[in-house]
Amino acid sequence: MDVFFYEAFAEEEKILREMMGNTITCDYTPQTIQEAGHVSPPASIISIRTQSVIPSAWAGKMEGLLSRTTGYDHLAAYLTTIPNALPCGYLAEYATRAVAEQAIMMMMALFRKLPRQMQQFPDFTRDNLTGVECAGKNVLVVGIGRIGSEIASIARAIGMNVKGVDLVERYISTSYIDKIEGIRWADVVICAMNLTKENTEYFTYDLLCQGKKGVIFINIARGEHARTADLLRLLQEGHLGAVGLDVFENEPAVAVSLRNPANPQTPEAAVIRKMLRRPDVICTPHNAFNTAEAVARKARFTVEQIQYFLKHKDFTTKLV
Repeated sequence: MDVFFYEAFAEEEKILREMMGNTITCDYTPQTIQEAGHVSPPASIISIRTQSVIPSAWAGKMEGLLSRTTGYDHLAAYLTTIPNALPCGYLAEYATRAVAEQAIMMMMALFRKLPRQMQQFPDFTRDNLTGVECAGKNVLVVGIGRIGSEIASIARAIGMNVKGVDLVERYISTSYIDKIEGIRWADVVICAMNLTKENTEYFTYDLLCQGKKGVIFINIARGEHARTADLLRLLQEGHLGAVGLDVFENEPAVAVSLRNPANPQTPEAAVIRKMLRRPDVICTPHNAFNTAEAVARKARFTVEQIQYFLKHKDFTTKLV
């Protein structure tokens, strides 16, 4: 078999099947590698997203590894565990607008207490449902890359005051600020950073404690930027007013735990279950990228990468 796709959700599989044609042999599963239980690679090219844990023993049995994501920190980490080089590819940008809109959607929903509104609808009561408007509020975007700059652009368009934190101040449309000053200034903090060793656990308990009482924290980047247990504690103590998460600390294990409640639960999954009972939390299953437009681009880029690999034994967008 040429390619095996792990973590392929229904809409993605449908469009990939349409685009792959009959010349490339492939198969699909919505499961991660660890859930599927395969003891060896079922194809010469293995394609994953972010939740599969790739066995080190597979390295000598695969010809190539393609992540259907623009982030590649998980591929870089895998390469450090294997002795020999392995062609690893990822996708060109395909979901900037989709992810940015998800961040803004979460912010608006939390501003207007949407989870509580839905919870109270059966009684048609409005007590404790008074929200706030976006105009005039301060949003701090941490990580002003493609996605962060798009978030900033949308936020400005709806009348918000925007500042950014980044090591490289490349966008002239953004006003940059020190992270401590920014946390103290913000009504909303949105994490849009790529993950590195240096910014793992960037949003510590002590850092977020310096923010205004009731500040909203949103993460659409990587879960490792903030410890889940710290976020719950900050909510319980009233430092954070609300939390929106599309990504999760130790996500591969968390995803499996949440899909299989009867299995042993990770500490992070146990914390998330507690958070889900709160009306000031919105969690989505790493789904910010998932629009019809972005999925179509993603599938096209995936097929192009695979076609190129089958001819050249390498990827066009790759780790070097």
